[in-house]
Amino acid sequence: METIRLGTWIDAPVERCFLLSLSVDLHVAAARSTREKTAAGATGGMIGEGETLTFKGRHFGVRWRHTSLIEKLRPHSYYRDIMIAGPFEHFEHDHYFAPMDDGTRMRDDIRFSARGGLMGKLATRIYLRKRLKAYLIERNTMIKRIAESDDWHKYLVRGAEDPSAAPAKGEAEKRRDGTALLQALQQIAATRRPTG
Repeated sequence: METIRLGTWIDAPVERCFLLSLSVDLHVAAARSTREKTAAGATGGMIGEGETLTFKGRHFGVRWRHTSLIEKLRPHSYYRDIMIAGPFEHFEHDHYFAPMDDGTRMRDDIRFSARGGLMGKLATRIYLRKRLKAYLIERNTMIKRIAESDDWHKYLVRGAEDPSAAPAKGEAEKRRDGTALLQALQQIAATRRPTG
C-alpha cells in the first residue's frame, strides 16, 4: 500500500475551503489537463455523503473509469472518498480541514495500491505515485487560488454574477447549491454543540 500526504495552506475561511473541495464543477475544472469528464453520479454542483461520482478518461491510450463514493463527511473538518470501481486495487482519500490563524490548513492523505501484482508495483514506482501527487498539487493549487479570490462565488453560489438571472431553484438544485449545503452543514453543527 502506498501513501501520499500533502498539506496546503489557504488564506480563506475553513467553510469555504471545505465546500470548494466538494464542488464537482471545480474538480472538473482541475482535471482539464488530463481531459477527464464526469460520466455518472453527481455530475455538477456539490457532492455529499453517500453520493458517488464517476470520472472517465484516457491515460497511455487506455480508457478507464473511476467511481468514488463519499463515505464519511464531518462538516467543515473532514471527508473521505473511496474508490468503489476503477483502475486501482485499493484507493481511499482522506481530506482534512483545520482553521489556523487567519486561514485554513488543508491536508490530503491518499492510500492506494495498483492492480497487477509485481507489474502494478513497478508502475506505481515509475508513474502512478508521481502522477497522483502532481494531480493533487494541481487540484489544491486551484482550490487555493479560487478560495483566496472572488472566484469562489462561481462554484458555491449559483447566479452569483447576476442573481436576478438565476432560475427559481427546485429541491434538487438547492441540494447541489453550495449556499444551501453550507446552511445545512451549519444547522447540523449547531445541533451537535453542547449546551450550558
